[in-house]
Amino acid sequence: MLLALLSGFALSQAFRTITAILAQGLQQDFGISASSLGAFAGLFGLSFGVAQLMMGIGMDLYGLRRTVLCAFPLAAVGSALSAAAPSYGWLMLGQLMIGVGCSPAFLACTIFIARHFPAERFAFISGLSMGVGGLGLLFTGTPLAWVVEMGGWRSGFWLLSGLCVLSWLLIFFKVHEPALPQTASTAKETWGQAFVRMAELLTLPYTWGMLVLGMSCYAAFLSLRGLWIGPLLMERHGFSLVSSGHVAFLVSLISLFSPAVFGRLDPGTLRRRQWLVHFSLGMAALFVVLALWRQPVANVLTLVAMAMLSGYGLLQYADVRTSYPNHMTGRALSLFTMAMFLGVALMQWFTGIVAAWAIRNAWEPYTAVALTIALWLAAASTAYRLLPASPLLQAART
Repeated sequence: MLLALLSGFALSQAFRTITAILAQGLQQDFGISASSLGAFAGLFGLSFGVAQLMMGIGMDLYGLRRTVLCAFPLAAVGSALSAAAPSYGWLMLGQLMIGVGCSPAFLACTIFIARHFPAERFAFISGLSMGVGGLGLLFTGTPLAWVVEMGGWRSGFWLLSGLCVLSWLLIFFKVHEPALPQTASTAKETWGQAFVRMAELLTLPYTWGMLVLGMSCYAAFLSLRGLWIGPLLMERHGFSLVSSGHVAFLVSLISLFSPAVFGRLDPGTLRRRQWLVHFSLGMAALFVVLALWRQPVANVLTLVAMAMLSGYGLLQYADVRTSYPNHMTGRALSLFTMAMFLGVALMQWFTGIVAAWAIRNAWEPYTAVALTIALWLAAASTAYRLLPASPLLQAART
């Protein structure tokens, strides 16, 4: 059942990184600027993130299977609409539908793992799952670059639409989650009550530190892999579309295994927060290197190093899992996932604005983008370190 759910997550990974390969074709056909390209890439994360709240509540009320089966057809329809889009506006509408349709994909896998695996194996199983889901990233490397070079950018959306239909059928036939025992309170809970219970998380001061960092770590790597890696390699170093696809494929392949490695290396409750701070600052340093060292081999090696480090974000889910009591875990994971993808949307949109500003002022846009992400990560890491930790974690230290 988990593998069937992960097929949807893999496709969501493909959709959120497709812009890096399609960017050149979209700019040529619609004449869009760097800021508009950033807005297009960010709209997936925005719609995906906003819908997380409803999807998390829907999973609590109606179950994982029904929620995913009801939402995922929007991804197939939105992809088909994007493939046939006559203008930038229609393309944005398709992206909006794709984001909402994919929004339950990863959350369903995470909640399934939290419900059906012991807490001490959560990080490891989640890492393996993120690795399997990362197959979608591989697709948007060399394979998609080849498809787009042969058939144009629209062919990529048509192919993903068909794969969405196949994934929906797989989930329909394979996923039959055992019913969880319900208490009287959960059986009678309404949507309004569920929203109130979700909002209660925001009254806890330690929630904010996790949300700030959650909006930054994954967003940094995905903004690079999902939006800027292709344009950077092609415009800064003159790579072809397929050559940049090869690099994207290599980066994706490494990032496929990185979460599982960090899941295995998870230091546990007492040291996990320190690891998160240090690795976030390490990633910020790599973005500074990418910004200032404009040598092709050095840039490719820096991208590889980023992919190797990217899996540390998996530790954030383990941090959330151990920071709340069991009856709040589902809501906390849902809120964190929402924040994570809203961060992706915000960073992709904002770095698009930064790139456009840099071009207007005769700066190299990718230097400005990379330095912006580095500063973002450094600020988020500092905030996470200074904001309070969960009382459950503090109790574990004593």
